[in-house]
Amino acid sequence: MKTVIATLGSHSALDVCEGAKQEGFSTIVVAQRGREKTYLGYYKTRKRGKKEIGVVDEVLLVDKFSQITEKKYVEFLKKRNAIFVPNRSFSVYVGYDAIENNFPIPIFGNKYLLRAEERNEKNNQYDLLERAGVNFAKSVKSPEKIDKLCVVKVNEAKRKYERAFFLCSSFEEYQEKSNKMLKEGRITAEDLKNARIEEFIIGSPFNFNFFYSPVYDELELLGIDMRKQTNIDGFLRMPVDVQTEALRRKQITNIEVGHVACTVRESLLEDVFEQTERFVETVKKYYPEGIIGPFALQGAIEEKDGKEQFTVFDVSFRIPGSPGTRFTPYSSYLFRENLSFGRRIAMEVKEAEKKKMIEKITN
Repeated sequence: MKTVIATLGSHSALDVCEGAKQEGFSTIVVAQRGREKTYLGYYKTRKRGKKEIGVVDEVLLVDKFSQITEKKYVEFLKKRNAIFVPNRSFSVYVGYDAIENNFPIPIFGNKYLLRAEERNEKNNQYDLLERAGVNFAKSVKSPEKIDKLCVVKVNEAKRKYERAFFLCSSFEEYQEKSNKMLKEGRITAEDLKNARIEEFIIGSPFNFNFFYSPVYDELELLGIDMRKQTNIDGFLRMPVDVQTEALRRKQITNIEVGHVACTVRESLLEDVFEQTERFVETVKKYYPEGIIGPFALQGAIEEKDGKEQFTVFDVSFRIPGSPGTRFTPYSSYLFRENLSFGRRIAMEVKEAEKKKMIEKITN
């Protein structure tokens, strides 16, 4: 029975489906009622004359994404011989415990690594970065110790998957800003208590989007991008006097709404590759299956001690929500054609099936 590629209808589902179709796989999107129109309508597979258009072959409609672990939906995916590609929304809406224990569908990648993105988990991304000797933004242990520009990474009160970050340079400023956000109901005291405080890196932001192939035992850089965020991008376009006045009336937000494809100077690539190789090897020591497939190191290139270096803010252990990755030249440098993450995943599945290595790329 042929394999079908499935994913959750959010984040990067269309990228996954388009890549799967290019490699000859059928596709399934698990869509939530109220958020299904994109997949059931605009991008549904259909005929236009003699040509097939669209990339979503079948939609599995659920009332809530978390229902995907229920028996009837699991059986639906099993009958279609699905391999499931996780994204950030899958982690957020379904939950790590349910993914690890109640979803017996082959997941492309290492499902046990998904929870390492969380800052309060054992062997989390920061533990791994430090053990690998990767440059990363150092944490400040308590608000009282803030003595330079820092970013406080705290979750929103209502949308726990979104971040209500704020900047401060002292304990007094921390108290002023956090108290204002607490009063407005934007954050909770519990989330503030568990927030990560780290030094603010002044540099040029880049996300390095990688793919680690267990089939070929190789690290691949597929592309680089940077984020578009609300409403900080709007503030950055204002002259400083207008910006100062606007900040009195409106709080800065950092909600990710898009990405911009970009490149870096070639002389900077070697440092990034060396750090990433150490990171991949370190992850294997704490998560035996290691990194499988797509992941991203998100950070900035800063000037330090008279030279440029890449410093990491965050790690994504699954497909980055950045379809524009294919429009950077890096996959073409390797494969001599531009590849999306969706297609690279489908290529890995196809090759693993040929070599009887599916257990190496799924769990």
